[in-house]
Amino acid sequence: MSTLTKPNHIGRKISRIRELRDMKQEALAQALGTNQQAISILENSETIDEDKLIAIAKALGVTVDAIKNFSEDGMINYFNSFNEAVNNSHFGNNNHCTFNPLDKLVESFEENKKLYERLLQAEKDKNEYLEKLLNNK
Repeated sequence: MSTLTKPNHIGRKISRIRELRDMKQEALAQALGTNQQAISILENSETIDEDKLIAIAKALGVTVDAIKNFSEDGMINYFNSFNEAVNNSHFGNNNHCTFNPLDKLVESFEENKKLYERLLQAEKDKNEYLEKLLNNK
């Protein structure tokens, strides 16, 4: 029987939450003090003991209940309702800038140029100081 037809397949729920959090198996393994193969086995497990589930939830930054109650339909509904709320708000259809993006780009470039010049001067000062130290020896 596939994992898609088993609504309470905890391993699959952990896998989906991990993927939604943009976390690789290796990262979860490191957080749990194990290896990637153990995470793969865990994600293929239909059930997981409560202590391990608590540690996994902590590593994923969610609650145990969030893992147990996770559903693809719930996530789709959540994101759809979120998008509807944004589209119905005063932000949704008001997509114009209140500033000139080119001005911001030029401003950013000028700030970066000043920073680069200060860094370059600091390096020159450091080299001068080191040369002075070498010449005094």
